[in-house]
Amino acid sequence: MAGSSGEDVLVTTEWVAKHGGDADVRVVEVDVDTAAYGQGHVPGAVGWNWTTELCDTVVRDIAPKEKLEALLGRAGIAPDTTIVLYGDNNNWFAAWAFWQLKIYGHADVRIMDGGRKKWLAEGRELETGTPSPTVTTYEAKAPDMALRAFLPEVQKALVDARTVLVDVRSPQEFTGEILAPPGLPETCQRGGHIPGAKSIPWARACNEDGTFRSREELTALYGGAGVTPDRDVIAYCRIGERSSHTWFVLKYLLGFERVRNYDGSWTEWGNLVGAPVEKP
Repeated sequence: MAGSSGEDVLVTTEWVAKHGGDADVRVVEVDVDTAAYGQGHVPGAVGWNWTTELCDTVVRDIAPKEKLEALLGRAGIAPDTTIVLYGDNNNWFAAWAFWQLKIYGHADVRIMDGGRKKWLAEGRELETGTPSPTVTTYEAKAPDMALRAFLPEVQKALVDARTVLVDVRSPQEFTGEILAPPGLPETCQRGGHIPGAKSIPWARACNEDGTFRSREELTALYGGAGVTPDRDVIAYCRIGERSSHTWFVLKYLLGFERVRNYDGSWTEWGNLVGAPVEKP
């Protein structure tokens, strides 16, 4: 299934069931609940732990180039491998992994539409064993930071009418009623949102079964809030995982050319001395 960018970025559960074991395909599960993979996963899929493998555990950052290369190598992935990502929570961290893989230039990355939720709902085969793929030597490209927004760029956006900020957190986080989703530890000193940001919760881009809504529905959802392809868009959430989901929707399903993920997000802005905060 091709997004509006023309790339085949979505695959169905049926496609994965038929092609997940192909020699040039590697299926990868990335979950919010890092224990879910061990409870049963798509046959042949490897599991990545976002808390240890998709970040710098010393400096708050995405995975460094060398660490990502080692991760891909252990998974038996080569530069020409088709990587199919999926996970729980309607592909929260599958999108996070997709974003990082695109930063480091992997060409063919896809998301299984509906994620773990749809695979389980359809009663498809699961396995609990951990595969042992043949290790490769992976060389990533230099990081493309045009896909990422940093604090100075967000600060400039406050006075730049050409840029629209999209807060993809829950309405309760946007208003400051709560500081983080229940059970998640990364938090902040202040609630609210970045002044002028549009509230479009990430989950509104998905159907009840976890699949993405149609292009027409997505266009209406974002366009109705003034988020259109002619503007520069910066998406943010709490730590960058939900906003990478919205980044994926805007860039790959709707074809926005100028959209970035601010992964510093609210845990940076909400703790920053002197940063303005808006509440209803």
